[in-house]
Amino acid sequence: MPPAKKRARSYDPARTRTAVLAQLAHVHQAVRGLTPEQLALPTRLGEWTVRDLVAHIGMAVTAVHRALDRPAPPRQDVTVVQWPFATAANAPAIADFTRNVAADHPDLDAYLADVDSSLRALLDQHPGGRLLETNAGALPLDDYLVTRAVELAVHTDDLNAAVPGLEVPHDRQALAAATRLLADALAVKAPGGSTEVRVPPYAVVQCVEGPRHTRGTPPNVVETDPLTWLRLATGRVSWQDAVAGAKVAASGERADIGRLLPLMA
Repeated sequence: MPPAKKRARSYDPARTRTAVLAQLAHVHQAVRGLTPEQLALPTRLGEWTVRDLVAHIGMAVTAVHRALDRPAPPRQDVTVVQWPFATAANAPAIADFTRNVAADHPDLDAYLADVDSSLRALLDQHPGGRLLETNAGALPLDDYLVTRAVELAVHTDDLNAAVPGLEVPHDRQALAAATRLLADALAVKAPGGSTEVRVPPYAVVQCVEGPRHTRGTPPNVVETDPLTWLRLATGRVSWQDAVAGAKVAASGERADIGRLLPLMA
């Protein structure tokens, strides 16, 4: 008898909306206090400065605006867990768009304030089931907002890495959504039940072909914290460096999942 098909994870729409707005507010508050020298600092994202990174964060949120400006697709044709795999193909266009946004909005405080107020207005106007044409395919607004939580959580970590002492907080629900979506994407990329990946307190998934674990302690276990998982899944840190730095615990002959990472690039 074939194994039962796993039910797709669902996300609470109200919590997701609150998380996106909360994380955007955290970033906006931090940006208000950045000096010109801090905005000119390099980031771990190639040639991007902090200014470019902040512009990109606003741009990632206004992807909702741009999608709502277009006609609704006739039907949903992807699920939210497929979104991480669609990002790499758009990297050159995203980089160009980011540079233009940074040039067009010298006052980042005012820019993010406008992004926040316009997003709130759009979310009040549109139901969560409204379909959007996205870079991954047609998704409901509520699902697409989960991807915005991923963008905000990942890039908040990028900001903290670029500006010493900044320490922009992560909204708990935004970090949870980002962790869960990227963990589920790993399970889609490497389906199976031989390896258990744990990212407490937010996610546990089974993946990788091989003997299926059914009870007791799994023979192959990977465990890490949420921010390290986001860095691994997006290529901010390599599997080898995370293991060497004791940021990942991996036990069992099938626990080396480095070949599957990153999920987004």
